[in-house]
Amino acid sequence: MSSLPTYSAVALPVVAPAELTTKQPALRSKPIEPPASPCRFCGAPLDVTFVDLGTSPLCQNHVRPHEFNCAEPFYPLHARVCRECFLVQLDEFVTSEEIFQNDYAYFSSYSASWLRHASRYTDMAATRFGLNAQSLVVEVASNDGYLLQYFVAKDIPVLGVEPALNVAEVARSKGINTLGRFFGRETAQYIAATSGQADLLLGNNVLAHVPDINDFVAGMQLLLKPNGVITMEFPHLLRLMEGNQFDTVYHEHFSYLSFYTVERIFAHHGLTLFDVEELPTHGGSLRIYARHTGCTEWPLSERVAELRNRELAAGVTDLTYYADFEEKAKETKRKLLEFLIEAKRAGKTVVGYGAPGKGNTLLNYCGIRTDFLDYTVDVSPHKQGNFLPGTRIPICHPDRIWDTQPDYVLILPWNLREEIMDQMAGIREWGGRFVVPIPEVQVFE
Repeated sequence: MSSLPTYSAVALPVVAPAELTTKQPALRSKPIEPPASPCRFCGAPLDVTFVDLGTSPLCQNHVRPHEFNCAEPFYPLHARVCRECFLVQLDEFVTSEEIFQNDYAYFSSYSASWLRHASRYTDMAATRFGLNAQSLVVEVASNDGYLLQYFVAKDIPVLGVEPALNVAEVARSKGINTLGRFFGRETAQYIAATSGQADLLLGNNVLAHVPDINDFVAGMQLLLKPNGVITMEFPHLLRLMEGNQFDTVYHEHFSYLSFYTVERIFAHHGLTLFDVEELPTHGGSLRIYARHTGCTEWPLSERVAELRNRELAAGVTDLTYYADFEEKAKETKRKLLEFLIEAKRAGKTVVGYGAPGKGNTLLNYCGIRTDFLDYTVDVSPHKQGNFLPGTRIPICHPDRIWDTQPDYVLILPWNLREEIMDQMAGIREWGGRFVVPIPEVQVFE
């Protein structure tokens, strides 16, 4: 049997407590930060936080009953602002292919107010841009044909581009020519070769959804006729900040856009913004109008310089402008939880209305589950019978509210507050009240 090895003792120097204090600096733990990602437009390192909302699952990946006991992946919701071009953005943790799956749950046609908005737009565009049976209108992220159907009714040729194949199929069933692909340079070249260039190229709430914004805008430049027009609608970063709309930060939204930054991006790709409108949709949006930089067909509107100067005066090119947004989000979280805690302690019942992406950010960030919210409802049959991501709150048909008569209905798609309160006005018969969480908790009789 071998003997254990022996070791000789080593004399260690004796260090007096005073020496420890004076000669060795105190050890301090430093927060672990991931390496800075490059800005998706200009490539500068992203090292300035806009808002950190922890982690959350993908907002449209609703949990089906047979998946209830399965784990979900959670990804960081940490938005940063570029110190060079001031584009606010999320890292790309999940590819677009993973987000816009073949069973994508968002269908635009289930909002009556959004359909009215689309109808008004087509009337305006057809008149302003002189569209007719010889024109071509191309919509990027055309969803279920909610907008192009109104151009079809005017006998104006259309093409939709929609990557969510199940949603694209619904559009085709309405007789709307739809291409099931993601949009960028390659798709633009394909469409130009097979269908021709666009007289009107439009996209609503898609510019913020693309991880490669340079490829996307370059594709629009390729697809646009020499005298054609681009219109894009997207949530306005200034309205997001003024309205404390932190819940609109989720993984589908890669970018959060000011007019200043969008103008820089489009100019980089040979496109000039010649007009802009401020819209009430989605809590405050912009509709930009773009043309080829060398085009003289569409004169420059005074609204372009006015909005650009207003943003600069607000401070969009100063990092201090973005500094306190995260604390506002935290305070809204505290106030919402205080309301829910008091309501539950008083024996009140609280349910939700809607299953939007913004609602999932809000509920996961605040840690609200069925201990506070019994269920939520949604008019879309594609969501009913499933559970919200992360929180596992059941999604029911709106009739459930009439059956259970809750004390409070928390409106998660707060941008549709008026529409929902009109639809559900009958809850007042039993004393039910509406609650809107953003910009801060408000209770409506």
